[in-house]
Amino acid sequence: MAAPNPMVGSMEGSLSSPAPPVPKKTFAIAGIVVTVYGLEELSQSTKRIACLWLLHPRLQNQECMGPLAAACLDNWNHKDESQKLGLLAVTFDQRNHGTREVDPRSNEAWRSGNERHAQDMFSIYHGTSTDTSLLMTYLSSYIFPSSNREIVSNLVLGVSLGGHAAWHCLFHDPRVSAAIIVIGCPDYISLMSDRARLSKLPSWTETSPPGLHFLGSPDFPAGLLEAVKMYDPAALLLGEPDPPVREINKELPSVAEQARLLPLLKRTVQGKRILTMSGAADKLVPYKCGQAFVDYLKRAVAPGSWFSEGFYLEDLQFDGVGHQMSPAMVEQTFQFVADTLQQLGDIPAPIASKI
Repeated sequence: MAAPNPMVGSMEGSLSSPAPPVPKKTFAIAGIVVTVYGLEELSQSTKRIACLWLLHPRLQNQECMGPLAAACLDNWNHKDESQKLGLLAVTFDQRNHGTREVDPRSNEAWRSGNERHAQDMFSIYHGTSTDTSLLMTYLSSYIFPSSNREIVSNLVLGVSLGGHAAWHCLFHDPRVSAAIIVIGCPDYISLMSDRARLSKLPSWTETSPPGLHFLGSPDFPAGLLEAVKMYDPAALLLGEPDPPVREINKELPSVAEQARLLPLLKRTVQGKRILTMSGAADKLVPYKCGQAFVDYLKRAVAPGSWFSEGFYLEDLQFDGVGHQMSPAMVEQTFQFVADTLQQLGDIPAPIASKI
């Protein structure tokens, strides 16, 4: 199940004219090569800065996010508000990708011969989310050593594997105020259960019903399941699904369940903005795998519901789009980033990370 580059063609037709090149600088931070776009374009009078962190797809590297980074900056820098709130874009290689690759096979799927696909993929993008938090902690000391500017907000944009990581960043770092998740999934158990079914793994096919003992098998070991329950958004909030592919439950949670969930939601996503974008024809990361969880969130924040003022969630599907970031998704990204930055207004002091 080799993944094509979802960024190919993403910028075609998404702009009336190509975005001009944006100056970039490279820093070595905590042993990670980090690229920062737009430093030289900041106005001298701009003291408050937002950072847009772009996380790349599986089997790619940070370079593939450069055109999108430049386009997002160009779109914002043409707005009057950019004089009050500057925007930088930041990229780096995910673990075991690009300059950080140590074992190419670990990036492959079951169908490509990687028996540890489930462990490898989750640990890689969970690691990427923790790397993002680590870099958030130290970035300002490298790019603003004179402390003449302040990073007041962080937005995360992830595509495919980067989209999975973006969900983690959103849920586990209070400094992330918004996330744009493109063809990413918040429910790892459902995603990998569906992939095990399609891959016809014996751990899935040799039980009745199929998949009865997939969780806890060598293909999805108990140790991995425990990690997923701690960090995966769907498993953190809703626990282990039965059957393994989570089913949509349209009933509101009980009063007791609401009492359990409210502290979790307040700690992880209250006050944040979320845009999820999926291809309706995506077979690698099907919308259905995250649908039960996303629908659960949408019902929670519906007008008059039990967490109606908790956070903003926009969930978009694009007909005829497979596992790719389409030009229409890029246009939605521009609008969401601009809306988010415009709504920041008077921003309080940044919240310290608890990671």
